[in-house]
This record gives sequence, structure tokens and C-alpha cells, in this order.
Amino acid sequence: MAQYDRKDTYYRAAKRQGFVARSIYKLEEIDQSFKLIPPKAHVLDLGCAPGSWLQYVEKKVGKSGGRAVGIDLAPLAMTFGPHVEFIQGDVFEVPIPEGSFDVVLSDMAPKTCGIKSVDQDRSMALCEQALDIATRVLKPGGNFCVKVLEGGGVPEFVKTCREHFKQVKIRRPKSTRSRSMETFIIGLGFQSS
Repeated sequence: MAQYDRKDTYYRAAKRQGFVARSIYKLEEIDQSFKLIPPKAHVLDLGCAPGSWLQYVEKKVGKSGGRAVGIDLAPLAMTFGPHVEFIQGDVFEVPIPEGSFDVVLSDMAPKTCGIKSVDQDRSMALCEQALDIATRVLKPGGNFCVKVLEGGGVPEFVKTCREHFKQVKIRRPKSTRSRSMETFIIGLGFQSS
């Protein structure tokens, strides 16, 4: 794995502001740009550990009556209030919570091996699972945000997203590390088939 400076600007800002990971700034930028998470939203966060995206979601929707459900293989690095539920498990195996969601987020990442094509394929399998879940639980008009590793399967995945959403955007947030292959696909306005 490529070495990187854990003490970069976003890392220091996250620690100073009490966030468990610097990735919170990626979600914040995407949300501010696309109005991804409306007030009172019910949000499903796939690959939620260590919990920074849940921190952002809880702060944004918790006081307005919204709620969040997070799922991850790993435990969370913190505890949350009553508006947040956590399920520890594999998104390919755990029962997905019943009910409808306004937003589905996925910051899932595969265990990388350093072989670019293998890592991209593993990432795409997670993206496809996230999209499958989103198409089952999103309310009409709902939003979707998924992290992908750039590579050959991304154009086809974007095309599939366009079949389900009124708008599909691609964003590489400013807080993404320069060596990272990640980018985010954002689906706005879910259209149930």
C-alpha cells in the first residue's frame, strides 16, 4: 500500500473537531454540493465504520426527527444517540432493515491487495451491492452516494445508475488524497421501476 501522511490538513481538522475520520469532509462536500441529505431524512449508511459519516448524518438529521442505520463488518469507534442504529455484519449477508430510506450512502471499500484490477473488481462488487440495496429501500425521489475505485467498470456502473435516478453526478471531493483511486457516484431523484 502507498504510504501517506496521516497528519494532513483534513486529518488534523477531523481530530480537532472531534470526528473519528477525515472522510467526513468528503460527505460534507458532496452534501453541500448536491443537497444529498434533506432534513428529517432516514439514512442507510453502508460501510459506516469507524463512524464519521454517521456523525455527520446524526448532526444533520437527528434533531429534526430523522434517523440513521449503519452497517459494517467492523465495530464503530464511538457510540451514538437514539437516532442511530448500528448493525455489525456483511452487507451481502445481513438482513437489510425494513422500511423506506430517503438516502443510501456507501463508503464501503474492499480489502485491497495491491493488484489494481483485482482491487477494482472487488470495489465494483461492493458498488453493485450498494446499488441493489438502494433500489430496494429508497423512497421515490431518494438519493444515493457510493464510493468507487476508478477503473474499467465505472462507465457501465454509471450507465446502470442512470437507469434508476433522474440525475447522476460524479465527484472527487477536495479532501480525497492525491494518490487515491476513489471517486463518488451520486444518484439524485430515485425512480422506482
